[in-house]
Amino acid sequence: MSSPPAGVTVLPVPGLPEFAPGDDLAGAIATAAPWLADGDVVVVTSKVVSKVEGNLVTIEPGTDRETARQRAIDAETVRVVARRGPLRIVQTRHGWVVAAAGIDASNVAADALVLLPADADASARQLRTALAGLLGVTVGVVVSDTFGRPWRDGVADVAIGSAGLPALVDHRGSVDAHGNRLETTQVAVVDELAAAADLVKGKLAGLPVAVVRGLALPVPDPDPGTRPLVRLGAGDLFPTGTRDLVASRRPVAEPAARDGALAAVAEAFRTAVAALPEFPVVFRYGSEGGAAGGVVDVHLADPVTPVTSLALGALVGAALVQLQAEGWATRWEPAATFGGASLAGRLHLGGPTS
Repeated sequence: MSSPPAGVTVLPVPGLPEFAPGDDLAGAIATAAPWLADGDVVVVTSKVVSKVEGNLVTIEPGTDRETARQRAIDAETVRVVARRGPLRIVQTRHGWVVAAAGIDASNVAADALVLLPADADASARQLRTALAGLLGVTVGVVVSDTFGRPWRDGVADVAIGSAGLPALVDHRGSVDAHGNRLETTQVAVVDELAAAADLVKGKLAGLPVAVVRGLALPVPDPDPGTRPLVRLGAGDLFPTGTRDLVASRRPVAEPAARDGALAAVAEAFRTAVAALPEFPVVFRYGSEGGAAGGVVDVHLADPVTPVTSLALGALVGAALVQLQAEGWATRWEPAATFGGASLAGRLHLGGPTS
């Protein structure tokens, strides 16, 4: 019988201790896995990295653990992306968008919480260097953590730190077997390694380290770690959760010049009118120009009454939120007095000023 083709093997590393601040993680791995070889990828759960580095929150006696957890989430959050009740999806200072800022209350003493490593890429580099010194091997290192996924139930391990291997393998520009040129395909190799390793590590087995063997991956130089995985700025299609969009708007005194203002206002008002049919009102708008970023005048065509004013206000408010969602900076300038004129106010809009 012929042998199966060579493939990838995922190996658990048993026999590791319960780690505490100051412990020698590299030494423990080298003792438990003296069989490490060149080209192996060592996948370490972020929890043990945080533990040995002391990146913990101690809960003082008499303090409610959930209260302490919420405070820790506040401290680690730079932006709330979405929320529902006590659940918050936030952006951490590392750039990760994750539930509860990645703070873990499982597999740790009741008087402590585990934060994400301060710099998991640096931790991976240090572990890789230490293993080379202890065992004389050249390995890749992935620091993994458990994340949820948008639009899918369940969790999976992903990489939040790496060293000695590419985070992304870029296939853009390559041609497939059918002659199609790949335009967007970038494979998150370190995430795939983190998920594969978790199949043998598990969540309750007390195995925080696994080794993936059989891959031939180049060592990047320079090595950016997991930074290429972070999608923020213009690439982020979901920068603000629906429950936080209104709170995120701040009027801008003088928006920066930006093309397409009138078209954006037209689309925003179409959206507002469709969403708020209970506020019927006849109005018109048009661009008069002359201000930074553009000016759109909004006129009431109906007689000015409290009812029509309220209806127009509702539509303008909804349009402002829609424009905020589309990345426009805005300032609404109501008319000082109607005085029989049709002008209700002026909408200044453009790009952000900073």
